[in-house]
Amino acid sequence: MIKILSTKQIRELDAYTIKHEPIPSIDLMERACCAFCSWFTAHFDTRFTVGIICGSGNNGGDGLGIARMLLEWDYTVKVWVIEGAGSESIDFKTNLLRLKDKVLIQSISEPYDKGLFTGCDILIDAMFGSGLTRPVEGVCANVIGCMNQADAIRVAVDIPSGLMADAPSSGEIVKADYTVSFQLPKLAFFMAENQAYVGEWHVVDIGLSKTGLEQFHTNTWLLTQKYVAGLVKPQHKFDHKGKRGHALLIAGSYGKMGAAVLASRAALRAGIGLLTTHIPANGYTIIQTTVPEAMASVDPSHECFSALPETELYTAVGIGPGLGKDKKTVQALAAALEKITAPLVLDADALNIISENRELLALLKPGTVLTPHPKEFERLAGVSKNDFEETDRQKAFSKEHKVVVVLKGAHTTITSPEGEMFINNTGNPAMATGGSGDVLTGILTALLAQGYAAIDAARLGVWLHGLAGDEARRKSGSRGLIASDFIDCLPAAFSGLR
Repeated sequence: MIKILSTKQIRELDAYTIKHEPIPSIDLMERACCAFCSWFTAHFDTRFTVGIICGSGNNGGDGLGIARMLLEWDYTVKVWVIEGAGSESIDFKTNLLRLKDKVLIQSISEPYDKGLFTGCDILIDAMFGSGLTRPVEGVCANVIGCMNQADAIRVAVDIPSGLMADAPSSGEIVKADYTVSFQLPKLAFFMAENQAYVGEWHVVDIGLSKTGLEQFHTNTWLLTQKYVAGLVKPQHKFDHKGKRGHALLIAGSYGKMGAAVLASRAALRAGIGLLTTHIPANGYTIIQTTVPEAMASVDPSHECFSALPETELYTAVGIGPGLGKDKKTVQALAAALEKITAPLVLDADALNIISENRELLALLKPGTVLTPHPKEFERLAGVSKNDFEETDRQKAFSKEHKVVVVLKGAHTTITSPEGEMFINNTGNPAMATGGSGDVLTGILTALLAQGYAAIDAARLGVWLHGLAGDEARRKSGSRGLIASDFIDCLPAAFSGLR
């Protein structure tokens, strides 16, 4: 996994590298410029006219070093330096001297109109780095406005200027099409509210000390394929269905049997040995014909979940997809939370019922996995002013109730009872379709049934869910995918982890 560090920790890691490699800070800056230019030259050829806008700190020093290197690669380069953007750092001054005789450096000291960067095909933002602590004002804010209005591709060096790495942002912020981050991604990159500024982000290795990195504590991690692959339990020659778990899915109601079908099919594709799906009587024929591999448990009610079946046989239970909120269902869910001792996944209407009946929170067993989408989580934990506050609420909710929360989104986040957060990096916009969450519930229930710990099931399940969506998009394109497509791609997703 990749550590997500605070701005303060990143500065300390820079300092550790400089001290213990050892390497002069200007040479570390040179290394960062080289890494940026390697990415840049792989994406844009010399036909483009490149404008580089620099502040006076180390981010500006990066921009000046990048300008010098791109000139050596025969790019047409224009350089602007903003006066009054702060005190000039030592490395900025060094790179300014190295560049002075190679290109005209234009100074910006007063506001300009939107035509300031006319003639540039690409604008490289090197005004402010991750150390920014307040909204951008004055001439700098004007320059950002000019950049955002320019008809050019915008590439940010390390982080878009005006964007806070660890906190909510306001004021003028560069709307980058690409962000090239040094060594590690920033927490801000994973927030939906920042998508318009970050664009497509990439990380380049600048050789910061691995020994130093190990010494920094964090409770926020980005999942990686290598890590997740290590969670997968091996298959053995003499395995049989009884060794791979028997799950119970409680799902479906009148008009919502599709959710039960999707969750059931996903559970079976996620490698479970046996599956029983508990459905209202109206869904018996549906589940038997659409998911023949599953056994059916029929509720006394024709239309909804009203009575808990015997649960002692099952190694995991999933409740929620298509459940509805009938009064009988509320009572049955309360009985389920009280009686079930097996690992449990709660989704959809199971979460909505708990939100409307807060006393049920006290019945949640430690290690229960909750899979809300943002609105469902808002009902559970309260309204958040921004994504950073929502992240804090998610961690706090997991700690208070000793549960694993899987908050679904473009970068699904998983929080543990210990207060750690894991960020997923698989999946794509084509997965924003009805039933996608039901598929995830089926996968998680199956993994719990197979003996995975709750936090491992969440990390592996979320990664596989997104990877199956990526495989479906690769096969069929990004438009018109449905949840069933993700289920069909689950075997390929497992193979992709090897």
